[in-house]
Parts: sequence; structure tokens; C-alpha cells
Amino acid sequence: MRGLLLYARSRQVPASAAVVALVALALWALNRDPGERPTGLGLAVLVLTANVAAAAIGLGGQDTALERTAAIRWAPRRAAHVLLIGAAAGAALLAVQAAGPEFAPTAVVLRDSAGLVGLAALGAALCGAAYGWALSTGWLAFNLLVPTPAGTVGQVTNWMIAPSGTTAATTTALVLLVTGTALYAAAGPRR
Repeated sequence: MRGLLLYARSRQVPASAAVVALVALALWALNRDPGERPTGLGLAVLVLTANVAAAAIGLGGQDTALERTAAIRWAPRRAAHVLLIGAAAGAALLAVQAAGPEFAPTAVVLRDSAGLVGLAALGAALCGAAYGWALSTGWLAFNLLVPTPAGTVGQVTNWMIAPSGTTAATTTALVLLVTGTALYAAAGPRR
């Protein structure tokens, strides 16, 4: 148990959990009266991205060289950490939805949190843990600012804001989750 607590502290889990809780609390407080505030998929994706970005900073420890030489198996811990980030990000939004207005269907929340955490893991593996948030935030900006292309290309590039049940969007999110998690688990964060 002590090892788990040390791992959580070294990965800034308490600070990340506090930010995720504050984002959820702010969303709930601002949407207690849904007639006056905007709700919808865009807001849900923004909240999920904020949650994942807050937790992505913990995808690297204090000393990456030490982690690479340690005598423990890091791959299972890294994969579990990525999956827990995705679960926490989605659970926070679903908890707010249970107490107030629905921003997005549960299937979309699960799909988007999986894809976003895969992007964060991919970002940590390619750019370093300090910039793990960059890919998910950049893709969100692309989705919200660039017009959606027609057809399958639009469903793939705008998977975050695609309607529930869109096969191409779900496949894209799962590919990002599997690719990001596998690369991060095997290689760890970039130095």
C-alpha cells in the first residue's frame, strides 16, 4: 500500500484529482439552472479535455532516468495509470450529469474519454509528460474551430463531437486509446 501511495504522490495524483473535482463542481454549479447556461456536447468535450489535461501531467515522474533503470515492471503500471485517468475523467462528467442536465449520452462520454486519454498517453510518449495534454487539447481546438468535412473523413477527424453510434468515431477513439496506451506503457514518457 505504501508503494501505491508513493507512486500516486510522485505522479501528482492528489493535485490532478483536486482539479478534476473542481472542474466537476464548477460545471455542476454553473448548470444548476439549465435554462440560463449552455449545455451540450461541446461543453462535455471541453470538460473531458480539461480533466484529461489535468491528469496527463502525472504521466511522468520526477526522474525519467530513474524510472528507466528501476527493477520493477513499469508497463502494467503505466497502462493502468492511463486507463484510470480515462475512467476518472469520464466518471466526473457522468456524476455531474446524474445530478443535473445531460450534456452528452453516456456512450459519447465513454468514447471521448477513451480517445482523449489515448491522445494524452500518445502525447506523453512523443512529447514528454509535461506536454501530454497538448495533443488532446489541440484536437479539441481543431474539432471546435475547423468546419467538419463530409463523409467518413469528417467522422474520423471530428470523432469527439460525432453523434453516438457513429462507427468511424468510435473506431478512431479506440485506436487512439490502444495506440497511445501501448506506446506509453512500452516506452514511457519522452525525456
